[in-house]
Amino acid sequence: MLAANIKPISYLKANAAEVLKNLADNREPFLITQNGEAKAVLQDIASYENTQEALALLKILALGNQEIAEGKISPLTTVANRLRAKSYT
Repeated sequence: MLAANIKPISYLKANAAEVLKNLADNREPFLITQNGEAKAVLQDIASYENTQEALALLKILALGNQEIAEGKISPLTTVANRLRAKSYT
């Protein structure tokens, strides 16, 4: 729950090891504030990697949808025949 993990930057400076342990144990991000304004989000590395992977997959999906909208499609049989032909060369 993000609301429970809103901390000022001074808290992060004084409790960095505890924050890192919390991130690893709970996999819940911390929202870091500076002068009362949200400035950064800290998250554990596994969550970060999962987020990056999900974004990459969404980008691939969006590019595929764009190609479909632009008519850049081929029938499956055409693609399969091309792949078979390449595998013998």
